[in-house]
Amino acid sequence: MPQHEIKTCPRCDQAFECKAGDIYHCQCREISLSDGEMAFLEGRDDDCLCFNCLIQLKNKYALFKEKYPDNLK
Repeated sequence: MPQHEIKTCPRCDQAFECKAGDIYHCQCREISLSDGEMAFLEGRDDDCLCFNCLIQLKNKYALFKEKYPDNLK
């Protein structure tokens, strides 16, 4: 049986269930991230983020990309 654990999001301090042992059922699988979004998120935090923070950072990247397109080349 895959292990699940309750983690605390390093960004918002909210508890969430991480299903790294069953990644196909984890909350993070519901979010599609482009290569650019992945690069934007990479190295920001040391652990998994909750669904809401992933969505917020995805939106933040979209705004950054719109405002500073030359910084992403």
